[in-house]
Parts: sequence; structure tokens; C-alpha cells
Amino acid sequence: MPDYCAAHRGFSGAAPENTMAAVKLAMEDPYVKWIEVDVQLSRDGVPFLIHDYTLNRTTNGKGPVKDALWEDLSRLDAGSWKSSIYSGERLVTLDDFLTAVKGRLLVNLEIKTEADKYPGIEQTVIDRVKKHGMEKEVVLTSFDTGALRNVRRINGEIRTGIIIDGRPADLLDRLRSLGSDFLSISYRHLTPELAAKAADAGIQVMAWTIDDGKSMKRIAEMHPGILICTNRPDVWRQTFIEKRSAGSRFGFFKWGRK
Repeated sequence: MPDYCAAHRGFSGAAPENTMAAVKLAMEDPYVKWIEVDVQLSRDGVPFLIHDYTLNRTTNGKGPVKDALWEDLSRLDAGSWKSSIYSGERLVTLDDFLTAVKGRLLVNLEIKTEADKYPGIEQTVIDRVKKHGMEKEVVLTSFDTGALRNVRRINGEIRTGIIIDGRPADLLDRLRSLGSDFLSISYRHLTPELAAKAADAGIQVMAWTIDDGKSMKRIAEMHPGILICTNRPDVWRQTFIEKRSAGSRFGFFKWGRK
């Protein structure tokens, strides 16, 4: 059995992504050990959870995230797009999120930025992590290597990692040059060779985003320490726990390394 299930934007297969509803569902699943969420800043500098650079898809608001004040953002409906059950679900500040998960889940916190979209976002996020005493429970990741360099410059104790949708030949060298020991990679680009080399180099790998059992098993078989990042922790559980338990009872299911 692989070591970890990581809930992508919370249990986002069931609840609206990056909301407290999705976070709580993830915390209720005993097999979820990690949670991945995205952080951006309001116009007045409040860090909060949202993935897209615009409000359009996951709220009833419109326009760029960076142009909105938190007072207005806090009133938006961030749940109805998913289901009427979640009508009125609100956006979540980073402070409230960290308060909820501290001591319960490890956190992959993606800093959503590009170029100079959010000047100072790294310092703001680090300040919140330190405020909650979670330096050892959080890894800060980003597609933006400049943001990762800023994190390392501000605080060299907090772990960092590259997010990438590709497999450049110098990938591990890039990680070393950044002082990072975490790789968040699209599962389509992960190979047994890369997984082995990363493990040998002391780099933790998270494969995203996998929602079918067949792909989960294929990735897990590459190395037992890979984090399986999924919108569907229930599928992870069915794949690695429930089928395995059924096999041990009835003797017809085998999976895993000997």
C-alpha cells in the first residue's frame, strides 16, 4: 500500500474546491495525510484560498482576484457552482485554513503567482505559517521559480518544491539549485526512473491529479513513498484499502510489492 493520500484542493471531488467544506471532508477521511490548496492575495493583501486568477469559475463574482478587496471577497458564494447543497459556502482565509488543519494534516501550499502579480506574497504566506507554528508541517510550492527563490531567501527552514507539467532532463538539477526537496509533477510525466532518482536524491514526489484507480496503482508501484494527489480520496480508499481488504478475506486479489 502506498504511504499517502493527498487531497487536491481538499476533497474537491465531493465539495467545492479550496473551501472549508472540502477541507473538512478531507480531514474526516482517515487515509488522507496531506492536503493541497492554492493561495493568492486580495487587493488589500489578505491571503486566501483560490485556484484561478479570476473569480468567474468558482464564485459568483467576476474579474481578477488581485483587484478585489477582502471585504467584498468574503461575501461571495464559493459553493453554488458545485452544488446547491453548498450554496453560501465562503472563500477561506489562509489563517482560517491553517487553524483548521494544524496538527491534523500536512500541507502542500501552492503560491499562485506569475511574474510580479503579487509582490510580497512570499513574505505574507511565510508570516502566516510562522504565526501558526507550522514551519515543519508545510511545504511551499509554485510553478514560479522566482517565488521559490524568494521563499528560500526569506526563510531557509520552510520546505519548498517545484510544480511542473513536464519532464525536462535537468529537473533534479533545478530542484537542487533551488534548495528544494519536493517535486509536484503531473502523473503523466512521472516515470519509474525519475521516481527512483528522486528518492535516491532525498526528494519527495507528489503526483497530480489522479482520480482513477488504475492510474493510482500504476504510479504507486513506481515507489511506495509517492504522494498520490487526488480530487477523490474515496477512490484512493477503494483502490488501496477496500479492495485489498476484500482480497485478503476471499483470496482473489493481489497487489503490491513482496
